Amino acid sequence: MFKFNRLWSIPFILVTLSNAEAFCGFYVARADKTLYNDASQVVMVRDNDRSVITMNSNFKGTVEEFAIVIPVPTILEQGQINVAEKALLDHLDAYSAPRLVEYFDEDPCRVLYQYRMMEDSAVAPAPTASRMRAKNLGVTIEAEYTVGEYDILILSAEQSNGLITWLTENDYKIPKGASRTVQSYIKQGMKFFVAKVNLEEQLKLGYTYLRPLQMAFESPKFMLPIRLGMVNANGAQDMYVYALTRTGRVETSNYRTVKIPSGMDLPVSIKDDFAKFYTAMFDRQYETNNRNVAFLEYAWDMSWCDPCAADPLSPQQLRKLGVFWTTEPQPKQRQKRIAMPPQAVDVFITRLHIRYDNEHFPEDLKFIETGDRQNFQGRYVVRHPWTGEPNACSAAERYFQSELPKRQRVEAEQLANLTGWEVSATGSPKSGATPRWWERLWN
Repeated sequence: MFKFNRLWSIPFILVTLSNAEAFCGFYVARADKTLYNDASQVVMVRDNDRSVITMNSNFKGTVEEFAIVIPVPTILEQGQINVAEKALLDHLDAYSAPRLVEYFDEDPCRVLYQYRMMEDSAVAPAPTASRMRAKNLGVTIEAEYTVGEYDILILSAEQSNGLITWLTENDYKIPKGASRTVQSYIKQGMKFFVAKVNLEEQLKLGYTYLRPLQMAFESPKFMLPIRLGMVNANGAQDMYVYALTRTGRVETSNYRTVKIPSGMDLPVSIKDDFAKFYTAMFDRQYETNNRNVAFLEYAWDMSWCDPCAADPLSPQQLRKLGVFWTTEPQPKQRQKRIAMPPQAVDVFITRLHIRYDNEHFPEDLKFIETGDRQNFQGRYVVRHPWTGEPNACSAAERYFQSELPKRQRVEAEQLANLTGWEVSATGSPKSGATPRWWERLWN
């Protein structure tokens, strides 16, 4: 779902296509820190040689027993040390967590009808009819383009009712109560930017998503000491590193950084226990990659998200985490202050999930800013089958007999490959599989 208001401070009306799935799907669940009870969190703000480190320990025990020893690159003055709010890290974790989204299959009979309408347009071109209908409603199609994987229209209108009617007839869903807001824009002489994904162009381009205690010190070393914390560790430890920079994605320079598998269509059954799926998938990837890599789970411009597992952090929240460049002092002005709309935040977040131990991580973690601002997220999709009748039309019969079973087989194979589970064609555990001793204990 488009989040243009996160990119530009321009009022807009959010619409979705009623005859095509929304770009991002409906957000369902996320795989946040709560999946790993013993995971620690570190926020690393970095710009040039300046660093601000925020740490959230996974310490368990009484407060009196707590102590922590962290190597630092320089002597810290009292003013360089601060205590942060845990809620900030929880918010950052929720914002960047791997997520599950869902779609719902459309009526295949309706799709067939639309296809025939498209065939008929070869005799009587649809654009002309569309423009005539628009003109009768007081709507003018000022321009239309295909840019990358988007089909774009620039519209103007005389009345909000006419514009809303035209958009509705062209299968755009308009929020209730939008008429008054639309009319106010029309009175201001504003145009309307309308965009949708051109699935054919997107397929050609190959994209699976749209083109998105504290310490402050200075040191040329961009690193995180972990070895001291492994001295008395009981096995492998999980840690999340959230790196915030101006430049782009952060990677480990002395260990491999690997993207977590993403973008897969999976059986609908995982919706009920996304946490179980994700932990099994992560465990399998951890073993497959020889237990010594950093997994990239999220890399995104902090000013927006798609889909949003949580709202982006505000400039004030980022400031509290140490992002100092977004609120650098401005020259004083004697003139009366004029309220300005919020600006896009120049912060790029990288989320790394690292499971480490003495054997496989003999060195402290060293990082590098790559300058790569390409967006990435751990994102998984479930698609609900259409619930209509198989004999509704020929397309429905084909959907139930061929298309749906084929897709479900692929989804089940994806799930098996990611988790190592033995699953049926619908994604459920095979009936012949031996249940683990506790699975039916209380059933």
